[in-house]
Amino acid sequence: MSQRAASRPALRHLVARLLTTVAVLAAVAAAPVHAAGRKAHSSGRDPADRIGSASMLSVVTLNLWHDKGDWPARQRQIVAELRRLQPDVIALQEVLQHENLPNQAQTLADALGYRAYFVSVDTADAPRRYGNAILSRRPLLALDWKPLQPADDYRTVAHARIAVDGRTVNLYATHLHYKPEGGAIRKRQIDDLLAYIDASADGAPSLVAGDFNAPEHAPEFAQFRQRFDNAYGRLHPGIADDAREHSTLNLNQYAPLRIDHIWYEPAAFAAESAQILFSAPDADGVWASDHYGVHALLRMLPPPGR
Repeated sequence: MSQRAASRPALRHLVARLLTTVAVLAAVAAAPVHAAGRKAHSSGRDPADRIGSASMLSVVTLNLWHDKGDWPARQRQIVAELRRLQPDVIALQEVLQHENLPNQAQTLADALGYRAYFVSVDTADAPRRYGNAILSRRPLLALDWKPLQPADDYRTVAHARIAVDGRTVNLYATHLHYKPEGGAIRKRQIDDLLAYIDASADGAPSLVAGDFNAPEHAPEFAQFRQRFDNAYGRLHPGIADDAREHSTLNLNQYAPLRIDHIWYEPAAFAAESAQILFSAPDADGVWASDHYGVHALLRMLPPPGR
């Protein structure tokens, strides 16, 4: 939800793009982890019963709230829940690293046994880097990213091509402009995102997950909704974007609004379940983030012609 604290020239992303090639060569399948923890309210089948199915894909998105609050306690809570769920892929926003804080996405990946891919407009040698990340327990086939327009908003999209039981899936993870009145900026970012998907999907089905900083039915998403279905909205038809029980903004800090989303191509996937995560504090009263997470379980449909 928060604006990026410090400016970095977006054109310097070229240095980080060189490191992407290294990351692609190094990426291998991550080992699965064991499940434990609690469950939030949901719709559809129990995700824990379906993770192992060859035709299912489990996806989580969460805004980490960078290092606000008690990050070590928040980290423990996040790791415990993700271990229970064992999602195939995780989209993270507001990921931070600096000289006193190891990269948060890598820290979570190490704890879970996943591979992490972090992107930022901050160059690789910057003392402070802030951005988005993808975590995967599935094999990573390709990695890439781009800054979204306008450049002075410092927004990015991370892209991972993932192998899922012999099939290929694209995951795009993003975090759009934060001001409620900034619909025109988000529309420009959505247009840029769609153009990037068209240029990089390579014929494989695509998912888009992240903090969109606007509700599902916001007018700036009109063209986006023509191509993608919202997993949570599909399984909760007719709900208001500001329904309290479906908010992804932490109600301890904000008015209710569902702005964190997992979108999928309806020709390639069907939503089986969707749930809100981290909607209660832990036993010590610590909240995982200023956002709740979203978890969706998607059934992969047969390719056309089969």
